[in-house]
Amino acid sequence: MQTLTITEKEFPKSDLCGWNPEDQRQWQDGGKNIALRNLWISIPCLLCGFAVWMYWGVITVQMLNLGFPYSKEQLFTLMSIAGLSGATLRIPSTFLIRMAGGRNTIFFTTLLLILPALGTGLALSDPTTPLWVFQILALLSGLGGGNFASSMSNISFFFPKKMQGLSLGLNAGIGNFGVTTMQILVPLSMTLGIAGQKSMILKAPSGTLIGKIAAGTETFIQNAGYIWVVLLIPLVVLAWVGMNNIRDEFVSPEIGSTPGAIAKIAGMLSIGVATSMAGCYAFLPVNSGGLGINQWIVLPCVIASTIMLLKLLPGKIKPMLHRQYKIFENKHTWIMTVIYTMTFGSFIGYAAAFPLAIQVIFGFSHAPGADGIMMHNVANPHAPSALTYAWMGAFIGAFIRPIGGWLSDKWGGAFVTQVASVVMVAAALGASHFMRLAYQSPNPEQYFAPFFLIFLALFLASGTGNGSTFRSIAAIFNKEQAGPVLGWTSAVAAYGAFIIPKVIGEQIEQGTPEFALYGFAAFYLLCVVLNWWFYLRPGAEFKNP
Repeated sequence: MQTLTITEKEFPKSDLCGWNPEDQRQWQDGGKNIALRNLWISIPCLLCGFAVWMYWGVITVQMLNLGFPYSKEQLFTLMSIAGLSGATLRIPSTFLIRMAGGRNTIFFTTLLLILPALGTGLALSDPTTPLWVFQILALLSGLGGGNFASSMSNISFFFPKKMQGLSLGLNAGIGNFGVTTMQILVPLSMTLGIAGQKSMILKAPSGTLIGKIAAGTETFIQNAGYIWVVLLIPLVVLAWVGMNNIRDEFVSPEIGSTPGAIAKIAGMLSIGVATSMAGCYAFLPVNSGGLGINQWIVLPCVIASTIMLLKLLPGKIKPMLHRQYKIFENKHTWIMTVIYTMTFGSFIGYAAAFPLAIQVIFGFSHAPGADGIMMHNVANPHAPSALTYAWMGAFIGAFIRPIGGWLSDKWGGAFVTQVASVVMVAAALGASHFMRLAYQSPNPEQYFAPFFLIFLALFLASGTGNGSTFRSIAAIFNKEQAGPVLGWTSAVAAYGAFIIPKVIGEQIEQGTPEFALYGFAAFYLLCVVLNWWFYLRPGAEFKNP
């Protein structure tokens, strides 16, 4: 392996030593180009990671339309499984850059995404595929969610502090577009078959970005997995050829050989897969093959067991992790974790649940039966297509994220976060009102427009806060701790992709979907207080501004 100093004129695509983006001479003398090259390769890899992680939100809608033999609750649990796995895998991913290097990590974790994408395509080809197969594939698709922590940690080392808000916002924001890209590409890909490919017939109306698709139309649901295989293969090659490992003390000083680094990545991720599998078995309902233990008990057990098992790893990994675990001694790690959970946790959770929630709440008429109990199983002929509208929320949230980072570079992360969190409180309460009205109406479509617009405001505010909170982290922590803190906060926040679909699904089953939003609004209000007290009030330790 050739290790090069950053001060040389030519920069082969190899490991770097002496990297210091705060050095203006070095930055102008080729350093900026290296940083931008790594950023522009990182972004599409992360985009596909988000897509593979979150595609169950769209796939389950089409499985419902095609009459796959699973209940609505079981379909919601597929999203929750992917959410739990993706969030848990962010915990080991937080520390991968220091253990294995940025280039090695992005290359191998992007390569791993081909496994769930290919498997999903094969499983969807047969409507008699057992539920447990989809559960395993949903678990493995969490690899795409885990990639966010390592990707953000890696990019944070390439840019000076004055560009942290914009660079992290671009990586995360355009990466978040993986959700929107998926919500547009997956429905379209399912309308196009390749010669000899087996089709299925829609039993209920579906849709795409363009509009509705009538029942009785042929569809190719398996393409929801195959399309990502096609996109991932060239990205894997690009990551290997074009990215860099930074071998300096504050980034990745002892990554060893490439095979050894990849073995460390595989070992650490396998711990996250194992604890995710145990957690999913614990929380899944009995009728879905699980134990039915409450998610609020399962979640902390999964997090704690993952951290403890990582600490037991042998060799040089243990002292490296011990050094990085010092972030847990800083109270601001925990405060920023709560605040980032409000922003990113909401964005990713709503992105996961939004399509199926639209389908279930507005796709059926709701009226009392002969015994006075509300019935929710009669198809609504005037229902809006979930696949036509749902992509807009994730699009707005992802689009605004780099703008939120840019605004924070100018006005301070805490100020922008405060504005965003107040809007989120109001929007959650507004959305809950129209959810309640719709789920009690035989004509729920009359409430769709205000519900949808308020939910877009919720996505807008959460996306803005995604950018501003990461800017605050860059201002609060030193350069060694900032990367792991970025990874850790993103790991915990990603559990929103588990909690939000699970809670909304449970409340829909109980006939009170608005209760889910009431709880989220209360949590947002707590974050308003925390952000103001620690980062915005006069005399705050890290006033920002």
